[in-house]
Amino acid sequence: MVAEDIILKPVLTEKGYDGINAPEIPKSGKYKGDQKISGMKYTFIVAKSATKTQVKLAVEKLFGVTVEYVNTVNCKGKLKRMGRNEGYTSDYKKAIVQLTADSKAIEFFNSLS
Repeated sequence: MVAEDIILKPVLTEKGYDGINAPEIPKSGKYKGDQKISGMKYTFIVAKSATKTQVKLAVEKLFGVTVEYVNTVNCKGKLKRMGRNEGYTSDYKKAIVQLTADSKAIEFFNSLS
């Protein structure tokens, strides 16, 4: 699959906003205790047949960043009604991408805030 076919659309979440306004990362790269940067996490709707490895390579190619890991979730469609007719919205796959500490932020998400 081509990278453009894997990443369907971005999803702006609270963790995505944290990545936009993330605190400065120390040059040593070390944090005290259980301190963890929740920033640099971005969410995308991806092709249902895409694997974690394909998502990682697609994000690195399209946005020029370094990905640390990828989590994926298969989301079921919701039941919707219009009068007496009912049906389901489409199922989709969501990928949460964590960038490395030395990676730059994705510029597309910066323009949305």
